[in-house]
Amino acid sequence: MEAAERRELVTRARFGRKQVARSRKGIACTSHPIVSWVAVDTLKKGGNAADAALAASITQTVVEPHMTTITGVLSMLHFDAATRQTTYVNGSMNAPLSELKGFNQKDLGSGRGACVPGWWAGFEAALERHGTRTRKDLMSTAIELARDGFEIHPFLYGEMFAQCHLLGKYPEGREIFMPEGCLLNVGETLRQTKMARTLERLRDEGSDYFYRGDFAERFAETVKADSGVITREDFEAYRVRWQEPAWGTYRGYRIAGSPPPDNGGTHVIEALNMIELLDLQRWGPPTDSAETLYQMMRISELVKVEGGRQNDPDTHPLPLETILSKEYARIRFELMQMSSPSLELAAAVPPGSNHVTVVDSAGNVATILHSCMSLPWSSGLFVEGVSICSGGAHFLRTMPRPGHRASCYVAPNIVFKDDQPILASGSPSVGLIPNILQNTTNILDFGMDIEESVHRPRFGATMLNGQMIEADIDEKLRKGVTDRGIELDVVNPWNWHHGSFEGVHIDRSTGVMSACGDPRRAGQAMGL
Repeated sequence: MEAAERRELVTRARFGRKQVARSRKGIACTSHPIVSWVAVDTLKKGGNAADAALAASITQTVVEPHMTTITGVLSMLHFDAATRQTTYVNGSMNAPLSELKGFNQKDLGSGRGACVPGWWAGFEAALERHGTRTRKDLMSTAIELARDGFEIHPFLYGEMFAQCHLLGKYPEGREIFMPEGCLLNVGETLRQTKMARTLERLRDEGSDYFYRGDFAERFAETVKADSGVITREDFEAYRVRWQEPAWGTYRGYRIAGSPPPDNGGTHVIEALNMIELLDLQRWGPPTDSAETLYQMMRISELVKVEGGRQNDPDTHPLPLETILSKEYARIRFELMQMSSPSLELAAAVPPGSNHVTVVDSAGNVATILHSCMSLPWSSGLFVEGVSICSGGAHFLRTMPRPGHRASCYVAPNIVFKDDQPILASGSPSVGLIPNILQNTTNILDFGMDIEESVHRPRFGATMLNGQMIEADIDEKLRKGVTDRGIELDVVNPWNWHHGSFEGVHIDRSTGVMSACGDPRRAGQAMGL
């Protein structure tokens, strides 16, 4: 990547209104313009959707270290246009083989908060099955950006500033982010030379380095020195899971989503089963109708709260067929109408994670969620130039058995019409389920262009002060739900807690693919 082009792309990494991208040849939607450029460049060079999405993801670990890291998770939902098969690879995190007795919030600030990472295993497995390019091809720009550096964009600086007490906790963090004794500023160059060497070794040695070699050894040493329990054996025991996607239907469309323990995809299907019972065509979207707003807020909260009790199906059998059935949806919906709204209030945390969606000219679809699964730089620990994330934040909700998968709100999904994908999406953040539901119904039920949909006002997750809702949703609509018992936390328009809709819409009548960066994050959509 030329320096002038890199600098120009960084200037676009800002929150606010975004332009739609359209193409018949291939398209990508990510949360950073450099990353979207990498995805499209991969397509230009002959890569497919999986290649492009994976190249984007490894680049995000460099340019968005506040959102993701190779010590986190990576899972991908993929549609193969030639075979018509849809597959899911779960590269999420494992709990340590040693039991985490008495695990609590304070542990997230130490090595006890670390998990057994699945990021690299997910990347490697997805590339082997679905990719066509080499690791060298896909990782070259990421390595270059880590070694030579890139200009710090405002979102990254804001997270660095908010977490500088953790970034500066140990020499490794200070060396990267405070090389002159103080925090690097917006526009200054962030160089991550140790990370570049780590990525080079991953390129050359793969899992022999990460899971069975020096990286695993040094990771275990680092967390053990700070109260952690992860060992080399944890790394050696890690395996990705190839799973059948969760399947559902909605008003004649077929939907594939991430299956438990990545249970956000099933939550989307569960919620759409209940939304199907609403008279949306008469009421209108949630930005126009108090009734739609009220019902959709309650439905999204219900599936999140009930889903939060689900554990790894490998150890806790889950009646998924029942949970995803229309009959169960009707029973839940009717019971919900008989009860008063009830919210599970939670502390607001800076949301991590990245989502990437790519569609190529052949019609292949790859949609990936990858993440640090916690606050940025939670423990301040680094190994081999990369942060050790505290994914154990998810253990505070549901603790897996030793050595088993965490349950996470991860929701890659693809919507099909007549067995052809027409919408693929996902989102990061605590508000990812409401985000996906609102955009999906905007597009499917009301025929909105994706550009209009992502810029519409939005409601989101429940925090300490109630269910979040953006201030530009009409006050009369807000009163229509508060009068019925929902506590609202009114926040700014385009609030970043509401995630970033990384979606691609495909018009099958014209072959045109459309995507638009979400104004709530710094991303951009690009097409060939």
